[in-house]
Amino acid sequence: MAKPANRGSFSRRQFLALPLLAAATCLGASAGQNRLALVVGNRVYPDPFDLPPIPKNVRDVSEALERRGFQVTTAADLVTAAFQGVMGEFAARVRAAGPGAIAMFFFSGHGVQAEAENLLLSAGMNPAGLPRELLGQAIRLRRDVLDPLTKRPSGLTMAVIDACRTSITSVNRDRDGLNQIEPPPGALISFATGAGKPAIAPVDPAQNTFYTGSFVRVLNQAPDDVSFSEFFRLVKADVTRTMENHPVRAIRQIAQIPFIAENTQERIRLGLGTEIAISTDDSEAWGKVDKLYWPAEVLAHAEAYLRAFPDGRFAASAAVVRDGAREAIAALGSREVRLYRSSFAADMGDEEYRSELRKAARGDKDAAARIGRMYREGMHQLAKDLKRWEGWLQYSVELGNGIASYELALHYLATDQPHLASRYEARARALGFTPPPTLDNSRK
Repeated sequence: MAKPANRGSFSRRQFLALPLLAAATCLGASAGQNRLALVVGNRVYPDPFDLPPIPKNVRDVSEALERRGFQVTTAADLVTAAFQGVMGEFAARVRAAGPGAIAMFFFSGHGVQAEAENLLLSAGMNPAGLPRELLGQAIRLRRDVLDPLTKRPSGLTMAVIDACRTSITSVNRDRDGLNQIEPPPGALISFATGAGKPAIAPVDPAQNTFYTGSFVRVLNQAPDDVSFSEFFRLVKADVTRTMENHPVRAIRQIAQIPFIAENTQERIRLGLGTEIAISTDDSEAWGKVDKLYWPAEVLAHAEAYLRAFPDGRFAASAAVVRDGAREAIAALGSREVRLYRSSFAADMGDEEYRSELRKAARGDKDAAARIGRMYREGMHQLAKDLKRWEGWLQYSVELGNGIASYELALHYLATDQPHLASRYEARARALGFTPPPTLDNSRK
């Protein structure tokens, strides 16, 4: 086994050209918009868990982020103490950058869950280790990454986790992929594949992992007007499309569908600087799409935009909206969902409610769950309505929200509906959500 590097140490088989903790500032960032990124790549793990593509991942992600105006810090093969130190330094820089800063943490290496905790494994750790050992040594996604970064609802924090295996057999067999997670305000979280499922990585050091390859390609090619939220959905589509069309049949059979959890408050463009309003047929047509709340209307107008302006300024955004609206319509068509057109009325609630409603109409599972909880608590100028809460959570589940499914399971258990409780608990686990042991024990 190669010895894991402490901070500042490399072996020859690591990427020699990659500077450890080297910050590169890209000129041209607009005044008042600080973009900071920490890219961590851990390759060195005990045999057979070594990950050859990781050095290339870190190089390519760093270069692509720099072109988008990020000040990028890179770190490689960190043992736990060094990993914690780098995270602490990055969190301090983000706090110093102000509440509106844009921060991205990108991790490429092994990630697992133990006792419902999402863990990022430090260099040298054994992914097949006992849960107690992993919990005692690994970096915890919530405690060590998200909590120090996400008290900035007016900014944007992104956590991107490309956790992978090099063995197709392992990917088909293992069920220790990352757990579904709800993002705090101002945050977006993306996993390389669905919750509860490991991702696959090539063994060739000259190739990227599938997720990182798509991430870099889309980041380099996407129009400036695409938001970061839309960007991650374009990456998701590109990963799935790339793998479904792969020449190797075994790869096609395990095509990844990346997981996205989002609770962003601001629409922030990939392009640097402030968006310039241009009054054209293109922008006016897009403005009509942007104001709609009923998924069927959103879909119809997005498709109309794409027919009229296939190469338009907002074509990439329209494609994301179209695909999200299709998912929304399919979810509303389920027999399990008791939610109707009147539920998407925009003439009630406050501005925060309408912002969430707009996202939910475009297939955002997390926004749908937040709307349901608004109704449960009678918040944001909405009357308390448990039927609406139940309907919105059912809709969120159909969109893939395992946490919402477990919330419903607990509700049905408490209201003496064991058949529904069992069904929604099973659905939660199928969607990749493992309840924390304390919550699971209280349920029993």
